Amino acid sequence: MNTLRFSVMRIVTALLIASIALATVVPSSLASDKTSALDFRNTMHKLWEDHITWTRLYIVSAAANLPDQDQTAQRLLQNQTDIGNAIKPFYGEQAGDQLTALLRDHILGAADLLAAAKAGDQAKVQAASAKWYANADDIATFLSKANPQAWPLAEMKAGMKMHLDLTLAEATDRLKGDYAADIKDYDQVHQHILGLADLLSSGIISQFPGKAAPATLPTTGAADRNVPYILLVLIAGGGLLALGWFVRRLFIERQP
Repeated sequence: MNTLRFSVMRIVTALLIASIALATVVPSSLASDKTSALDFRNTMHKLWEDHITWTRLYIVSAAANLPDQDQTAQRLLQNQTDIGNAIKPFYGEQAGDQLTALLRDHILGAADLLAAAKAGDQAKVQAASAKWYANADDIATFLSKANPQAWPLAEMKAGMKMHLDLTLAEATDRLKGDYAADIKDYDQVHQHILGLADLLSSGIISQFPGKAAPATLPTTGAADRNVPYILLVLIAGGGLLALGWFVRRLFIERQP
């Protein structure tokens, strides 16, 4: 009887130790984890999809004079900060801040062009358009200098020009009230930006082999990546404790 109880207590103790170890070791390993190449690509997708999504929402708000226009603009500008921060682990603080500044000018230039088009001021449309496309060349030049092998200047300029052309068509059709064309335009914008995001992420991965990005890459609005794992740990620990209690009860009830 005593021997059996001792064996049961050993099982319960082992299960308890295992659950405690699981609950303490796994979160600490997650804290120091690095993102995989797939995670990094997904993060870049998130950042650039936010870019076109909040751009579209701003176009819709500005075209209809909706009261959320300013708040939408601020969220859109935050995305440019997020994108700049995403390259800092690789290219440094100054480069990240420079990219953010260029992207902010990209957004503000688009807003100026949209306002001029809505007002029907062709002189301002031409001036804003020229400035907007020049900024796109500046962004392409910045990226190409950072990684000339993966991001040739001509290719980056063509990619940025395509992004502007597609966005301009989207905004123009929205202002005209051609909503069917506007929706098709956005689908094209979406498809193109995913290709650009893949080009950027693959370029960084190839330029910095073996250097993973921090697990907490900036993605405003994204859920905490560690929450599902922590919940899994808690569930597993609780399951082990319940199993230990069940085994103990089973052995005790079988004693004469």
